[in-house]
Amino acid sequence: MNQIIKSQDNTTVENQHHQYEQDSYQSLIDGNINWVNNRVKEDPEFFTRLAKGQSPEVLWIGCSDSRVPANEVTGTQPGEIFVHRNIANMCVHTDMNMLSVLDYAVNVLKVKHVIVAGHYGCGGVAAALTNKQFGLIDNWLRNIKDVYRLHSHELDRITDEKAKVNRLVELNVTEQVYNLCKTTIVQNAWNDGRELSVHGWIIDLSSGLVKDLKVSSNAAHHLGYVYQVEELQVVETH
Repeated sequence: MNQIIKSQDNTTVENQHHQYEQDSYQSLIDGNINWVNNRVKEDPEFFTRLAKGQSPEVLWIGCSDSRVPANEVTGTQPGEIFVHRNIANMCVHTDMNMLSVLDYAVNVLKVKHVIVAGHYGCGGVAAALTNKQFGLIDNWLRNIKDVYRLHSHELDRITDEKAKVNRLVELNVTEQVYNLCKTTIVQNAWNDGRELSVHGWIIDLSSGLVKDLKVSSNAAHHLGYVYQVEELQVVETH
């Protein structure tokens, strides 16, 4: 009898869990309907304009963390920011996903600003400061560990763990800004005389406010010589 009761209890728990999952999923559908209705009520032509295309002036490269959505953080509307997100807002020169987004944003959309946006308390950065194994993501976190290696002389002097993570968050964003500036995509745009700036931001989740790290760049002169890409020469054939 006890086994039967236990089985019934497990079934009840499973049903409740399934119902919760269904309710959670359905809330997304309901939320979409409410969003559409509110938008149309405020601006009947909103979706008509949205469907015609996009012309954002900003590319946002941010963290995948669910608490830092680009439009909400900046108070902007759909169509105003082109967005790419990954774990710990990384700009890795072998990441074809990021490079494809960057190329499209710079050369097709002609954005004027690229913002690398990190956030304090980033779980990816915190994980990179340990020697634990997490799985496939370890290969991704290696890039953050390399940032730590570059700045270990400073970071090793910080005894408070939270402060150390947050400082590495800042240094990581700074290094990702440099990584973007080293790409041929960005430098070719500069060589062509295009208006393009790369910036580094930190979002403070405790206040919602953005901190500009003051590492913005609109030219390659601050990079080492070997990172400065020569201007492409067009060879005419006859």
